[in-house]
Amino acid sequence: MQKSQLNQRSLITLLSDFGDRDVYVGVMKGIITQINPMLQVIDLTHQIPPQDIAAARFCLMNAYPYFPDGSVHIAVVDPGVGSQRRAIAVELKKGFLVGPDNGIFSGVLSQNPAIAAVELTNSNYWLTAQPSRTFHGRDIFAPVGANLASGVPLKQLGQEINPATLVKLDIGECQKTSRGVLGCIQYIDGFGNLISNIPGNYVKGKIWQVQLAGLTIPGCETYSNGEVGEAIALIGSHGWVEIAINGGDAHTQLQINCHDALEVINY
Repeated sequence: MQKSQLNQRSLITLLSDFGDRDVYVGVMKGIITQINPMLQVIDLTHQIPPQDIAAARFCLMNAYPYFPDGSVHIAVVDPGVGSQRRAIAVELKKGFLVGPDNGIFSGVLSQNPAIAAVELTNSNYWLTAQPSRTFHGRDIFAPVGANLASGVPLKQLGQEINPATLVKLDIGECQKTSRGVLGCIQYIDGFGNLISNIPGNYVKGKIWQVQLAGLTIPGCETYSNGEVGEAIALIGSHGWVEIAINGGDAHTQLQINCHDALEVINY
């Protein structure tokens, strides 16, 4: 395991499905601190539902723009750990991604094209040359991310790969229809809000409504525009059309799940 000196790339974010019951997140932070105790580490979330790559993709995509240039984002939701899936690091114009090549980065990459990518084959930057088959977050991703954040060039971390070969997670594309846009639910947040894959710019400045599961839901501007307990549609802070219940949980109350279809209608 290489120990590195601090340079201008000094911030790491962590995202995982590890939760806070076990020591996994703390151990990753311990490895990062061993390599460079000057690094700042920010937890995005460790409450991603177990093995839910799509949820991790959405959360990382929406967090990425709010961090300084040069930040290193380590994301570990990795049901394929120990298999033939690649461990990767990706350089973008404003930062770096480190984690499994399973589609977890495809949301960020859809908005921020990769400059370069490597498969993490240089074990000099791992915790051990014989990593655990169940905890690459500790043995590969945390030490690689710490070294990258400390100024180690991407090309030293492994074999260069074509960014076009990185795995893309298919959540479905929204499609224009004769009366609006057809899409699906891509994420459900902790409040039970149903977040679609339809960008808010499709409805901004228009009169609109959402149809899903036999329901017609009016488009509004704020959560309080509807009566308490009423379903409303609005553009969330993340920029996507979402369905919410004023004072309630849309996921539970409406029994709508990820991947369920919806249509935005403009009139």
